[in-house]
Amino acid sequence: MIEQWVGTINGYLWGSVLIYLLTGCGIWFTVRLKGIQLTKFSHMFVLLKSSRKANVHGISSFQALCTSLAARVGTGNLMGVAVAISLGGAGAVFWMWLIALVGMATAFAESTLGQLYKEKDSLGNFRGGPAYYMSKGLQNKKLAIAFSLCLFFGYGFVFSSVQANSITDAFYGSYGIEPISTGIVITIVAAFIIFGGLKNIARFAELTVPLMGVAYLCVCLVVIGLNIHAIPAIIADIFTSALGLKEAGSGLVGAAIVQGVKRGLYSNEAGMGSAPNVAAAAIPHPPHPVSQGYIQMLAVFFDTIVICSCTAFLILLFDGASGEIQGIQLTQQALAFQVGEWGSDFITIAIMLFAFTSIVANFAYAENNLKYLKLDNKAGHWFLRIGFLAMLVFGSVASLPEVIALADLSTGLMTVLNVCALFLLTKVIVNVAKNYHQQSSAGQLPEYMPDEKEHSKYHLTKGIWQK
Repeated sequence: MIEQWVGTINGYLWGSVLIYLLTGCGIWFTVRLKGIQLTKFSHMFVLLKSSRKANVHGISSFQALCTSLAARVGTGNLMGVAVAISLGGAGAVFWMWLIALVGMATAFAESTLGQLYKEKDSLGNFRGGPAYYMSKGLQNKKLAIAFSLCLFFGYGFVFSSVQANSITDAFYGSYGIEPISTGIVITIVAAFIIFGGLKNIARFAELTVPLMGVAYLCVCLVVIGLNIHAIPAIIADIFTSALGLKEAGSGLVGAAIVQGVKRGLYSNEAGMGSAPNVAAAAIPHPPHPVSQGYIQMLAVFFDTIVICSCTAFLILLFDGASGEIQGIQLTQQALAFQVGEWGSDFITIAIMLFAFTSIVANFAYAENNLKYLKLDNKAGHWFLRIGFLAMLVFGSVASLPEVIALADLSTGLMTVLNVCALFLLTKVIVNVAKNYHQQSSAGQLPEYMPDEKEHSKYHLTKGIWQK
């Protein structure tokens, strides 16, 4: 009975509600922020140059970028794109691009708020995220608790077990290694990283994510370069299929839209309320909340426009893209078709790295929300650590359809709560962005220094944005 209720609710949430809600949110902030992802596109890369600056009280903007990318860049970038193309055709790629483009504005909004409403913990480190701007900006602690509960269950226990399952399956299928053996190794390595706290996780992400992303990007670019003559036709196919301009494929337009939008939203996570948790922990440069909004907007661009597009071109260059092969096997065979058998092994290793970085980033998100569950103490932290590691071992050998369904429900509800908060805090986001751009246009290094009236109006934490 419960399974049926959960399945029905998930069907509505992920089948229509979240698609309309997140798309609408992206369009809303694109309009209210005057197309910031397009008009200020180059500014993201300007800020990236100085993003490695940090101090003892937080992580650098670059580390926050890598940590959020670690969570975003997961199996969805390899398997999810393949599923979208299998079910929705080449046109799904266009809608994935479009949803990422508007999602960049949503990512800017939520990460700016995460920075704006951050506070210091007992160790002097910065913490923040949706629960913090719900509690302070909206003065609604019940909403903050509900959000934290959903995030804690999904990111703290279930999603990482699913990622562990994908790693063990890949290694069992490719090399015959027993899942339990792989699961134990994953758990030991994860324990070593997460016991060091957020700074240790950020350092790991800072080293792993660029290496992982660049390696995958280079292999894909080599394949694309060797087949450059076919790329114009593939791009034309993506656009004509998406817009129903191909007579034979016009009936797939609906499927292309649904699959492209769903996979795009799932991959870039814009609006879900996950990335603001790590964005808030950064020491931004320039010292203004908006600078972290720009950095996290860049994460959506890298995740979907760059990495997912590489996977899409790889698959569409493969003659078997329209056959019965689906999921990760399609991506593996597509690369093997171009470079030989080692291509399949490369994808297996990529799956391991992509999924493992997601695992450690998920822990950081869950730990950040212990405060609103009254678990921000030694016992609470140990409860999360032990439960998190136990679920990695369990997930590596178990079939988790019911648990995944509950995780989808918690994530869906978490997203609804976050997007509602973003809409209600629109004026705050627009005003803070205006403050940044006025200083930047005047040739000044933007610095957020709210006066007493603004501090009180926005319900900001004392001592964070005041000297």
